[in-house]
Amino acid sequence: LEEPADSDIEVTGDTLYSSATTFEELNLSPELLKGLYIEMRFKRPSKIQAVSLPMILTPPYKNLIAQAHNGSGKTTCFVLGMLSRVDPKQKVPQALCICPTRELAIQNLEVLLKMGKHTGITSVCAIPMDSTNYIPIAKRPPISEQVIIGTPGTIKKWMSSKKLSTRDMKILVFDEADHMLAEDGFKDDSLRIMKDIERNSSSCQVLLFSATFNETVKEFVSRAVKDGNQLFVKKEELSLDSVKQYKVFCPDESAKIEVIKDKIFELGEKLGQTIIFVRTRNSASMLHKSLKEYGYDCTNIQGNMRQEDRDKIIKEFKDGLTKVLISTDLLARGFDQAQVNLVVNYDLPVKFDSEPEYEVYLHRIGRAGRFGRKGAIFNLLCNDRDNMLMEKIEKHFGHHVAVVPSSEDDFEVSLKNAGL
Repeated sequence: LEEPADSDIEVTGDTLYSSATTFEELNLSPELLKGLYIEMRFKRPSKIQAVSLPMILTPPYKNLIAQAHNGSGKTTCFVLGMLSRVDPKQKVPQALCICPTRELAIQNLEVLLKMGKHTGITSVCAIPMDSTNYIPIAKRPPISEQVIIGTPGTIKKWMSSKKLSTRDMKILVFDEADHMLAEDGFKDDSLRIMKDIERNSSSCQVLLFSATFNETVKEFVSRAVKDGNQLFVKKEELSLDSVKQYKVFCPDESAKIEVIKDKIFELGEKLGQTIIFVRTRNSASMLHKSLKEYGYDCTNIQGNMRQEDRDKIIKEFKDGLTKVLISTDLLARGFDQAQVNLVVNYDLPVKFDSEPEYEVYLHRIGRAGRFGRKGAIFNLLCNDRDNMLMEKIEKHFGHHVAVVPSSEDDFEVSLKNAGL
């Protein structure tokens, strides 16, 4: 599989690590190598893995802040890090991974189970459970699983009810770390968990992984995680060369639905799967309803749904039963589905009135073109405000986005140009 160019990872910190060209060089257990080659079907480390794994796995196990392209293999880095640091003979929690959403926690646990299949290492998912078979943590025995993956609220609850001990923690991972440590993200919970672990296991290694770190978060993270190695990718090189981005001008909201229905569905159905991102839950429901009325088969997911419904929708999409998924930014980060070749921004992501959410935009478009595969992004623009937001996004990433004229053939040409 093709990868983003090699030149784009800047390393600060110790330079005593040399990149790993094979997994064998990392002194992994035979059981883990079996997981990588047989279960995961990997052949060799990706660029980010080659650079970061020696840093993660070499004593004195220094902290690491790592940024790399969407779809470049970050999950493997920290999952392998956790599995290789755990002592399978000790039946106590030794590795903790914190994620912003239930969907990401479940997905990371699936990777861990696959990669660690032959190791005998045990794991548990700390996420809000559905009401039907929920047992409150106070009534459960203390957690004895070795790896815990979950969302900050549930993990904090388990820790404060003294059911999740942090005395033997060797490795603490923040996935989508910039969001976990941002003011409007999970900063308070994340810091509280970090402090608790520092107090009880002073030598615990902290790994922060994300595709994006804005300057404010970068500065905060560098202060919060002391004495660590850092890998960063230049902003201009983050805009994912394997996917083609397009602008589509629509006179009004109903024209956006027409474009999705007549152009994107007609062509997209032959290609693979599509995710349509909207700004609000209302838009998600409205768009879903309109498309269903036109007879199109699609599902929509948003944060206020029942947990079991969310799980079912994700499973159907991952199993390829549904081709089109409408989502709020719940799935913008980390959601990994190789069959997604089209992403539609029905609404552009916005911070406040006139400022785009640059990081969210990058995460959204990163849902297509996983691991260097081909993908196309259609940004539906409706008015002056949309045009201004799009201009700011282009300027921020130093990347010109081409316009698709609105005739049928032009969409076909655009998809061909994107290699689809």
